[in-house]
Amino acid sequence: MNLIIDVGNTLVKLAVFDKESIFFKKTFIKSDFIETLSMVSKECPKIENAIISSVSTLTKVQLSALKKRYPLLVLNYKMNFPFVNLYETPSTLGVDRLALVSAAAAQYPNKNVLIIDSGSCITYDFLDHKNCYLGGAISPGLEMRYKALNNFTAKLPFLDMKTPKSLTGNTTNSSIHAGVVRGALFEIEGFIASYRKEYEDLTIILTGGNAHFLRDSLKSGIFANSNFLMEGLHYLLENNKY
Repeated sequence: MNLIIDVGNTLVKLAVFDKESIFFKKTFIKSDFIETLSMVSKECPKIENAIISSVSTLTKVQLSALKKRYPLLVLNYKMNFPFVNLYETPSTLGVDRLALVSAAAAQYPNKNVLIIDSGSCITYDFLDHKNCYLGGAISPGLEMRYKALNNFTAKLPFLDMKTPKSLTGNTTNSSIHAGVVRGALFEIEGFIASYRKEYEDLTIILTGGNAHFLRDSLKSGIFANSNFLMEGLHYLLENNKY
């Protein structure tokens, strides 16, 4: 069994893989890390190796607790990846994006793949059919857009995410939902349309915490896979642990 840990900007996601299948999965806040790690160790005593991807930080105590339990691989840009990285500043590339592109290279060989990850940020990453990672784009995620409207104005409220009922909002709240959610959807559809003009044979993967929220409002032909990053990390662990 392999332990896969993704430390995001907001939450920690953890999965235990038994061969190629997810045996156990949990999402939790960082302060619960050691407690959750102890629980998983008891529930899954056959874990042999671990990998961690972090766009945020764990405390030294938390990281030490993990290293004491398992041989640990810390994802970084110098590892062996299943694609050619043409990003001009690889040291600045988020490790979560490296994991996502690794999943694309492993699962969709010789394909043009656009990976859209909707979490704290919305990221776009493109892998071409020659197995070359060309880069992508980063924009604010849904919650960040809601927060920005509240933080940078005097009177606009901070709202929980909600699918707008119509294109035209007739209250302040419905106008915010229309602007934030439909704005993100139009952005995503615009990126997809632009890539499809250049690459007709395009596979599109939608992942991240808001993937299924957005998927129902997007056009067909998009694969929603909330476990895509974890699958990429598992692949990297299997191919870098020796």
